[in-house]
Amino acid sequence: MTTMHPSHSAASKVPAVTIGFWVIKILATTLGETAGDTFSMTLNLGYLASSAIFLAALILLATWQIASTRYRPWLYWATIIASTTAGTTMADFATRSLGIGYAGGSALLLALVLLSLFAWHRALGSISVEAVHEPGAERFYWITITLSQTLGTALGDWLADTRGLGYLGAAAIFAALLAGLAAAYYATSISRVALFWAAFILTRPLGAAVGDFLDKPLDHGGLALSRPLASLVLGAMIVLLVMVLPHRTAAKRGR
Repeated sequence: MTTMHPSHSAASKVPAVTIGFWVIKILATTLGETAGDTFSMTLNLGYLASSAIFLAALILLATWQIASTRYRPWLYWATIIASTTAGTTMADFATRSLGIGYAGGSALLLALVLLSLFAWHRALGSISVEAVHEPGAERFYWITITLSQTLGTALGDWLADTRGLGYLGAAAIFAALLAGLAAAYYATSISRVALFWAAFILTRPLGAAVGDFLDKPLDHGGLALSRPLASLVLGAMIVLLVMVLPHRTAAKRGR
């Protein structure tokens, strides 16, 4: 990795993409599933009201994140959690309440993710996380992330609920796909930017499947664990990792 001037690192607003990053990301997506279900199902607020709550939190946190002049780990990961929780309830609202269905919802959301990436690239010339150091790039970054989190929820539910795989089967498929991306990263010269966004999208359905396995009823193939308790445990694990892992930002590379 090219060594850059310290000012470049200071300007970066997102964390370096390391193994620790992916571990926290998967935990955050699992938390998003259990926390979203806690509000929409356990507290019986419904998908629409829960989506409004989490979208409001996401907008507030993302605005704070964009206004910040440096990378703040707690703020960044809080925004990620808000995006994945909002993604859970929005996907459930679209696929269940609006009746779009898992396949239709997944196709629509994939198109929106690709459209966001296309518009981002056309506007700024790069969709690499290393280029996320200015408000314009950050806005595209968080829009794309939220859409990908919503897509991941619909995709995970589609495989687990309608393709007969169950939650563990769906989780195994997404874990295998992520392992394939990791192998491609180390063994090929495929675009690192493309691999990052593919992995970012796939970690969400993996987390959705694991989260559903933890809190769904026994007769649905889950463990029927308490959703609030599972959310608290996952949240505590994320807090611990953010505290103990080193904080490095994504370096801005020269062209």
